[in-house]
Amino acid sequence: MTTAVIDRWNPEDSAFWSQTGSAVARRNLWISIPCLLLAFSISVMWSIVVLKMPLIGFQYTKDQLFLLTALPMLSGATLRIFYSFMPAIFGGRTWTTMSTASLLIPAIWLGFAVQDPTTPYSTMLCIALVTGLGSGNFASSMANIAFFFPKAQKGYANGMNAGLGNLGVSVAQFVMPLAITAGVFGALGGEAQTFVKDGVEQHIWLQNAGFIWVPFIIVSTIAAWFGMNDLAGAKSSFAEQAVIFRRTDNWLMCWLYLGTFGSFIGYSSGFALLTKTQFPTVDATAFVFIGPLIGALIRPVGGWISDKIGGAQVTFWVFVLMIVAMVSALAFLPGEHSAGNFWGFFASFMALFLLAGVGNGSTYRMIPTIFVTCAQREARETGRTSQQADADGARHSAAAAGFISAIGAYGGFLIPQLFGWSMKAHGQAEMAMYVLLAFYVSCVFLTWVRYASRGARMPC
Repeated sequence: MTTAVIDRWNPEDSAFWSQTGSAVARRNLWISIPCLLLAFSISVMWSIVVLKMPLIGFQYTKDQLFLLTALPMLSGATLRIFYSFMPAIFGGRTWTTMSTASLLIPAIWLGFAVQDPTTPYSTMLCIALVTGLGSGNFASSMANIAFFFPKAQKGYANGMNAGLGNLGVSVAQFVMPLAITAGVFGALGGEAQTFVKDGVEQHIWLQNAGFIWVPFIIVSTIAAWFGMNDLAGAKSSFAEQAVIFRRTDNWLMCWLYLGTFGSFIGYSSGFALLTKTQFPTVDATAFVFIGPLIGALIRPVGGWISDKIGGAQVTFWVFVLMIVAMVSALAFLPGEHSAGNFWGFFASFMALFLLAGVGNGSTYRMIPTIFVTCAQREARETGRTSQQADADGARHSAAAAGFISAIGAYGGFLIPQLFGWSMKAHGQAEMAMYVLLAFYVSCVFLTWVRYASRGARMPC
């Protein structure tokens, strides 16, 4: 077992970093990544489960199914608000262990509930809400890892943790369709559900969508407890961290992160069901994992590029290109006089996933720069030392990163609900996409005026 609590931590000291800090930071990062990956896998379980529930006897409307995919993101985003402050209060190792172990609750509960088609819809809603525990973990994970790395490598560290952690969405949407086709747990996993499709009797084990993650959650929980560290210098009270709520940029970055991560997680949750409603003859489960895979893998690249040229410049162009991609997706939708073009629609959304992934990395790279700059400006006014300002900026940016991720995660609820509203009110998804298009335009304007232009108030 490693030393549980580290009293001295100064990653900006090059000698300390090369001799001790780098190895410890990377060990914590590489344990954090699988814990976060599993959290994301849990958070999107419903995106696959809802596609199969009608086949095995669950009589839910499209609105009800969209709500089941959206609720985990609503509860998860709300939990992130609180989770963002937890590593500094309890310690990163302690909180990562607790939060990873909590993933067992929705995984096991869902596994039992879907075996009985008479399970009340209210129970399914409760499970969907608890599934948000997975999404909540992102805030605490990112706040914790931010403490370990020097400023010059925060883009890399955040990109690796978030990017490879985000792979959990793609992993889940690839693994679950395979896991539910076989009784991988034998008699312990429960009996198969039977249904008839195209005149052929078929069997699935929908409970495996939850059960498949249980052994991995247990292993990752043990690894976090025995392999990670709490940093004594990173601990602070909620009151000390709450200064972020007085920062204008905290709220502006929430808006931008809603545009990047909110798009990524919102499309990850709703794209399969959206595709099924717009192109009913297409089997979305065969390729739904591709978009989240692209977005997750490209996120570290977004962080790395932002380390080189600045997060604001990358973020600005990301939103410009997202506007182009959304216009393209609109052009390929089916309409009154057209059957639409699925592959054009699919390619447009893959571009949105890619751009959102890059933007996830670039917006997250902006956060530490902004909050350290704010702390340094205040230090000059109050007479505090530059070293004290850097320490304050690091604590504030960690708390802000978690809180901003919380607001961004509401996109996982809002986007599926937006599509559901558009389908109910207009019979198609076009209106929802126009709303998203207008939102991206606002993000372009905000990024340019506040952060990216030559005369920006907070260049980063």
